[in-house]
Amino acid sequence: MSDDVLSVIPTDPQWQPEPAAAERAVAVVAELLREDDDAEVEVSWHERTSVVDCGENLERIGCPQCGGTPGLDWWGSLLEERAEAGVATLAVTVPCCGADTTLDALEYDWPCGFARFEIEVWNPECVWFAAPELTAIGVALGHPVRQVRAHL
Repeated sequence: MSDDVLSVIPTDPQWQPEPAAAERAVAVVAELLREDDDAEVEVSWHERTSVVDCGENLERIGCPQCGGTPGLDWWGSLLEERAEAGVATLAVTVPCCGADTTLDALEYDWPCGFARFEIEVWNPECVWFAAPELTAIGVALGHPVRQVRAHL
């Protein structure tokens, strides 16, 4: 059986909220999901920056320097290399043009991200949170947020 996970993460990959702010944000997420009985909400705190990828939804990665495509195989190898211990640095050299950039600057189709804090909604009925809902979560958290939807 496959799962879908809708993750809400801070826009700054290094940022972590205070515990009370995290609780407020989770309460907002729970309220938004109040009629979705099957969804499960989990909170993750990471010591190091972690990859929040979109799983099987990933269709393409674009290079912000040359517009080329570094390739999904390159991305998969990179995830295996860095995901186990956390991402110590977002710096990367892309294989398409050899440019130095950062992982969070790559152009992902579907969105991917990096975070030290994550709110995960497992198997939600909604595909995405609407912009006003994301704003409400961000206000409760005390930092702007973005979302990543994974199919696992």
